[in-house]
Amino acid sequence: MAIAVGVLFMIGVYLILSKVLLRVILGTSLLTHGVHLLLLTMAGLKRGDAPVLNGGSKTYTDPLPQALILTSIVISFGVTALYFVLAYRAYQTRGTDEIDDQDADAAGKEGAS
Repeated sequence: MAIAVGVLFMIGVYLILSKVLLRVILGTSLLTHGVHLLLLTMAGLKRGDAPVLNGGSKTYTDPLPQALILTSIVISFGVTALYFVLAYRAYQTRGTDEIDDQDADAAGKEGAS
């Protein structure tokens, strides 16, 4: 599991450092998936009974890490959808998804004013 987390972090950071906006968005998505696996691994999930302690159960599964990861998955899905909408809008207005071209375009507009 540690190797999978490391690979996801490596690919995510590599994509974030690229100059194409779509790759940056996919990199952040992969990075969040790596964090989810890391949290799941660090939680040390053990097999046990349901968290409701009834009578004689001595071991139970802690539901908190699973709830936190599920919440994080939902939030990251919403943020990724927002990033895609903003990237599509930037592509419509500027005609490119290169990050350097957007900076040069913004600097050109400031100099023309």
